[in-house]
Amino acid sequence: MKSIYTLSRDELFAQSRIPLRAIPDMDSCYREIAREMLDAIRSRQGERIVFIVPVGPVGHYQYFVDTVNRERISLKNVWFFNMDEYLNDDGTMIDEKNPLSFIGFMKNNVYGKIDPDLVMPESQRFFPTIGQEKKLTDTLEKLGGADICIGSSGINGHIAFNEPPEPGDEISDEAFADLPTRELNISRETLTINASRMLGGSFDLIPKRCMTIGMREILASKVIKLYYFRDWQWAILRKALLEDPTRKVPASFLQRHPDAEIIATDALIDPMNFFIP
Repeated sequence: MKSIYTLSRDELFAQSRIPLRAIPDMDSCYREIAREMLDAIRSRQGERIVFIVPVGPVGHYQYFVDTVNRERISLKNVWFFNMDEYLNDDGTMIDEKNPLSFIGFMKNNVYGKIDPDLVMPESQRFFPTIGQEKKLTDTLEKLGGADICIGSSGINGHIAFNEPPEPGDEISDEAFADLPTRELNISRETLTINASRMLGGSFDLIPKRCMTIGMREILASKVIKLYYFRDWQWAILRKALLEDPTRKVPASFLQRHPDAEIIATDALIDPMNFFIP
């Protein structure tokens, strides 16, 4: 079999095990995510709709907020379940005032920017928090699961902070796919990428633990859409699309989902111009 790293653009589309769609660039991804969310809300015409949403990517929220306010789109029947949050080294929740806080980001840049007459009530905004894991899972299940899960994946294929098992962890693929909302260690790969992106490489400052919504909740979503637009996602995109589903690449479990799609920029779909031995 030809290496997944040497496939042409046409071969990648032909062999992909997950529906794949191309988009021009990063900003197109942000606009697309906002459009997907807004179209879904409009299509329900005031009926309840439940989202699992990320903080990372975040570029779509400005387009989302601006359109909601401009077009007077009511979110009163919309539920947001955020994917994850950092923990302090002592296991407590990171302060919302910390610039790394996902909860703080949502409150300051999404909920706090939407007209109060339009924004959903606080009772319909959920975050994975210590001691409230069961409440989040139970609430999501009572709502019938998420209608749409929107996100991306890490350099090792994690969705939310569902990191691949550490060496020596004998968990099966089936058990991994059924993991619920919980706290866990962040992998060294993810720590390195996040420290590089957000803290100028200050590896010692990036939180080492987190809370995450589980693979159980994500894979139970009726629709899943993952967006790939960062240069370091070039390889993991191919592993998720082309290799057998495995806990070692959590995004690959989308191959088993009945309504999943991956949207990637042209730069990530095109072959890489480097030597592969």
